[in-house]
Amino acid sequence: MPTRRDILALTAGATAAAAFPTTGAKPAGWVATWAAVPTTVPPGEPLVLTDRTVRQVTHTSIGGDRLRIRLTNEFGVMPLRVGEVHVALRSGGGASTDTVPGTDHRVTFGGRSSVTIPAGAPLVSDPVPLPTEAHADLVISVYLPERTPVTTLAAFAFRDNMIAAGNVTADRRITPVSTIGQYLFLSGVSVHAAGSAIVTLGDSITNGADTEVNADHRWPDLLSARLVGRFGIANVGVSGNRLLHDPNPPAGSGAEAYAAYFGQSALRRFDRDVLAQPGAEHLVVLLGVNDLGHPGTSAPPDEVVSADDLIGGHQQLVERAHQAGIRAYGATVLPFKDDTLGFHSPENERKRSTLNRWIRSSGTYDGVIDFDAAVRDPSDPLRLRAAYDSGDHLHPNDAGMAAMAAAVPLRLFR
Repeated sequence: MPTRRDILALTAGATAAAAFPTTGAKPAGWVATWAAVPTTVPPGEPLVLTDRTVRQVTHTSIGGDRLRIRLTNEFGVMPLRVGEVHVALRSGGGASTDTVPGTDHRVTFGGRSSVTIPAGAPLVSDPVPLPTEAHADLVISVYLPERTPVTTLAAFAFRDNMIAAGNVTADRRITPVSTIGQYLFLSGVSVHAAGSAIVTLGDSITNGADTEVNADHRWPDLLSARLVGRFGIANVGVSGNRLLHDPNPPAGSGAEAYAAYFGQSALRRFDRDVLAQPGAEHLVVLLGVNDLGHPGTSAPPDEVVSADDLIGGHQQLVERAHQAGIRAYGATVLPFKDDTLGFHSPENERKRSTLNRWIRSSGTYDGVIDFDAAVRDPSDPLRLRAAYDSGDHLHPNDAGMAAMAAAVPLRLFR
């Protein structure tokens, strides 16, 4: 497995200093430094937590002199009682959730440390006077005193988070009763900084599948390393996400057990996940492969889409971004010949080719990021290059993620 140093070396290219000429200082404001997309949960009994602390680690992309935390009950059907929240800098690496002594802060909401979040709503904290640097780790601890069904979460964290008994939000080290690979009731961190945010809107490839857990090797993380703290990145990729359709598993299929985690369609969640990100000025879109592959696998066959359907959806994303003053960049869909999920077919390949040709040549997007060219096999361009293949011939591995990050032209963000 490549080390983080190896992965970062693969992203080397034009330096950020060369890519971003010195200009007048940007006024300080709130900028997204980390994000996770909330979804609902599949049918059945959800995880229930009572008198538990959920301790979760987030990785910053831009630093600031203070921060704010966004909690979420957006898929809850009842109010969410939060007893206490603390934030601190993380000590150690890997799966550690220990905190750095002297950095722990209680988080308040309208001056209160204990709050109730209405069903269907998010909640943004008061500013917390904790200075942070880019590419640092934060530990956010949320205490749930009452019986709490977990109905709002980000299902694929690629991070080991912990649950402990009682209120241990202020403890430097906790003893977990369980470890989870999800983010519960947590959807954002913003910092007060002179800068702006890049929002990466996508599916599992943007979310981070199948990268090393606790390593922050998603392509947006590695892009952030190239940007050396000059921009915040809000990664709003969701595994299984589609551009045009919400999850709709066929009755009686195995997909009923997991499809809810795929999240609402990008068109539906756009305002919440993109436009609401603090300081958002740039958008990168990588979407379409699940729209092609899900019908007939984890979605009904009658949800088959055409290339024109996908192009129309992308056009809508660009229009809505432009209305908000956000520049939008289209990323080409990666090859997936011989994938193990049953996505590939000659017809789906024709649709992918048509969509990619439109992204490259139509001029609709403000710029193009050619991920397809960066990771395809030169001897068979319909396949992922073997060195970048996680094994399912659809998702890049850590080296593939580094190749994607290196393929992003930094000049787009001037």
